[in-house]
Amino acid sequence: MTTTKVALSLSADAVVRAKKQVRSGRAKSLSALVSEALEEKLVRDDLAEVLDSMDAVHGAPGKKAREWARRVLSR
Repeated sequence: MTTTKVALSLSADAVVRAKKQVRSGRAKSLSALVSEALEEKLVRDDLAEVLDSMDAVHGAPGKKAREWARRVLSR
């Protein structure tokens, strides 16, 4: 994977918490943590676009469909 160096402005609290994640071994590095979080956000946004398109074509799921999904996903 090719990487590009960028400068970011982050809240001081977020940086402190992120560095704690790195020290505890939950993240490989600050850059890796930010990259992973950004990628996850982009994937969620892509999924939201797909779901919005499906709603536009088929209509939003009704109450019965939402209840079914909750039951199935809670297993």
